[in-house]
Formats: sequence, C-alpha cells, structure tokens
Amino acid sequence: MASLFQTYLQLGFFHIFNLQAYDHLVFLLALCAPYVLADWRRVVALVTSFTLGHSLTLALATLQVVGYSPGLIEKLIPITILLTCTVNLVRARRAEPRLGRVSRPEPVVLALPNLLAMGFGLIHGLGFSSYLRELLGQQSRPVLELLAFNVGVELGQLLIVSLILLLGLLLLRGFGVHRRDWLLVVSGAAMGIALVLLVG
Repeated sequence: MASLFQTYLQLGFFHIFNLQAYDHLVFLLALCAPYVLADWRRVVALVTSFTLGHSLTLALATLQVVGYSPGLIEKLIPITILLTCTVNLVRARRAEPRLGRVSRPEPVVLALPNLLAMGFGLIHGLGFSSYLRELLGQQSRPVLELLAFNVGVELGQLLIVSLILLLGLLLLRGFGVHRRDWLLVVSGAAMGIALVLLVG
C-alpha cells in the first residue's frame, strides 16, 4: 500500500511538470504574477482556493460521479488563463509603476482572485482527471490512488509557485525590474500562449 501511494504521489508530482500539461504551468504563472514573496499569505490563500476547486472535480470525475467532455475542458482551460491575465492587466493599470502597490488593499481570504481561482480550479481538476483515469484503467473506486495523485499535484504546484515568487524576487530586487512591468510581461506572454491553445 505504501509503494502504491508513493507511485501515484510521484505521478501527480511529475504530471504538473509534464510538457504535455504545460497549460497548468502557464495558469499558475498567470495566477501568481501579481504577487511577490512578501505577499505569501495572499498566495497561500490563492493556491488553497485553486486547490479546493480542482480537488473537488478531480475526485468526482475520477470516481465517475460526474461526466464531462474532454474536448470542452481543453478549450476551457486556456479561457481560464485568458481571464486570469485580464484580471492581472486591470490590476496593472491601477498599480504604481515603481512600487507596484494597489491603491486600495484587498482582503486576504474573501477576495475576487481567490473566488476566480476556486472556480477555475473546478475546470482544471477535470483536466487532471483525464490523465489519472487513463492511468487507472477500469478501477472504479481508486480512493488511495486519487489521494496520492492529488497530494503529488499539490506538492508540484507549491514548488512551482515558490519558484515563480523567487524568480520575481530576483528580477525585481536583483535587476531592478518594476513590478508593474513584470506583471504586464508575464500576463502578456501567458495570454499569448492561451490564445494559441484556444485556436489550436
């Protein structure tokens, strides 16, 4: 049982880094772009909101409680990226170019980005479940495998988010990049990739 858990833990962890699943990486990049290391509380709340959403649909779809169209999900995932980038661009317009401070502070938990992340997580969870169901084959109640895979995905996401925040810290403090410029460039690049995924 321990080896089975470890196997699916690793599968979940490495799936988030799989180039075939790079749309999830792009989403995480867009999701965290407005924040710096000092905003770690907001980032934790944001990622937790996303986790709650995708954990729910990952479980329901893997256990075959809900059905969905994989083709539709493939189109909806880039739309979540586009909408996240749009929110980022609105934030950038309100931010000071140098200090990158938003004029009105937002709450940590009950914030619009968190609600959007949770909603988008529902869609991404269905995307994760497609891969997991292929691995499981005909198993109808893979509770242990589901738990291990989900934990693996979360560990992978935490690592990715940490790397994004560290990269931002390096560019903003080490190279003097303005926070607003970082947000605009990252969001613009993510938006471009999402458009390619959407029309591809």
